[in-house]
Amino acid sequence: MKPMRPLISVSLALALAACAGGPPPDIATPAPDLPATFLYAGEADTAGAVDSLLPEQDPAFAVLSEAAIADAPSLAEAIARVEAARAGARGAGAARLPNIAADANVTGTRINPAQFGEGASSFIETEQVSYGANLTATWDADLFGRLKSQERAAIARIDSASASAAAVRNSLIAEIAGSVIDWRVLAARTDALTADTKAAMRLADLARTREEAGIAPGFDRIRAEAAASASRSALAALNSERARIIGRLITLTGQTGGEVAAALASDAAAFDLGPVPGTLPSDLLANRPDVLAAMAELAATDADLAASARARFPSLNLSAIVGLLAFSPGDLFDEDSIVGTLAAGLAGPLLDFGRLDAEIDGAAANKKAAFAVYRGAVFQALGDAEAAYGLIAAADNEAALAEKERAELDRAASIANSRYTAGLASFLEVLEARRAADASGDRAAAAAGRAERARVLLWQALGGTPPRIEPNEG
Repeated sequence: MKPMRPLISVSLALALAACAGGPPPDIATPAPDLPATFLYAGEADTAGAVDSLLPEQDPAFAVLSEAAIADAPSLAEAIARVEAARAGARGAGAARLPNIAADANVTGTRINPAQFGEGASSFIETEQVSYGANLTATWDADLFGRLKSQERAAIARIDSASASAAAVRNSLIAEIAGSVIDWRVLAARTDALTADTKAAMRLADLARTREEAGIAPGFDRIRAEAAASASRSALAALNSERARIIGRLITLTGQTGGEVAAALASDAAAFDLGPVPGTLPSDLLANRPDVLAAMAELAATDADLAASARARFPSLNLSAIVGLLAFSPGDLFDEDSIVGTLAAGLAGPLLDFGRLDAEIDGAAANKKAAFAVYRGAVFQALGDAEAAYGLIAAADNEAALAEKERAELDRAASIANSRYTAGLASFLEVLEARRAADASGDRAAAAAGRAERARVLLWQALGGTPPRIEPNEG
């Protein structure tokens, strides 16, 4: 027992020194207070679904979104980060298990027998070859859970990376949907401007006929032709918008320009501004990927803090070696060649001059920062959803009024044209009525597009379609 007393004394000293450090600092992370309802959500019994907020019936959106999910570089990067997090969690879990290794060696040794005195060369071999093979095992018993906390942090970071990948996916799909909507708006504006050009040319032809008959000045024809030229100029300006949209979709989807253009060439139905889903602010905590990612990172920093605090306590390391040692190949498997070692070591900090405390303080600061990021993500989600609901209400009202304006101005232009043909109105009245009707068609198409885009913003603000992320393997 006497040889064990120093070991027991050292072990007690290590344990007492570790316990004197106290528990890790308590970092409060209260749940953010959310309102019971959204201010701009409208009727609570709205029948719309989240998926219906996307232009799912548009074949171009279906083709391009599927291509992006398969080939988009940004999504591939996010998925690779999930794989890296999974590998980190597997490594942290493996660190809690024994480490077993094997080795074999042949060692040649030559000595000078004179170091043992005169005449030693007569009975001491100067050269010797040994043959050995060993099986070794080491294990950290993790008495106080430091390695377990590290594994818990690594598993939480899988959740964080998975949620971040879902956020990238949602952003990607939302941008593709917005770009497809912009393309359809350009098509509607093209139709409206083409109709405007044709109407202006009809007026110019009528003015030319009246000019040739000597009953109207040539100025009327010139003004009508100028109106047609203005519409043609607006049509030409739309081509730059088309190029910008195609370029953006190439970046988003990883497809070629030809493939993107082919997908956009498909026909699509008119915008369907259906009802929006009624949700609660509390739903954001479970649906928004950025909130889930921040929540998982907060859990990871909590586990990091626990692991840092538990580094104060002693660690128990067990090791064993079983091997063969012989000085002749033929003797390697003799019973006398079997050698072995069994050891247990207890180690812990006694005097580190504040190194562990600094590490703990750093981990505590990281947890505070993670909590601030989590709160920021929650209120970002709340603000995004509130703004999207309000934007939909405003955009729907604008679209309805723009469509009503278009119908009324088309009717006014038709009446003005009839009055002019009957000699009851001047050409200037007809031209002004036609210009107003032409501009209203362009505005109505743009307003409908903004209302549809607002729905995509709400889809993203509510967390989008639930991501297809594989469950943790940890």
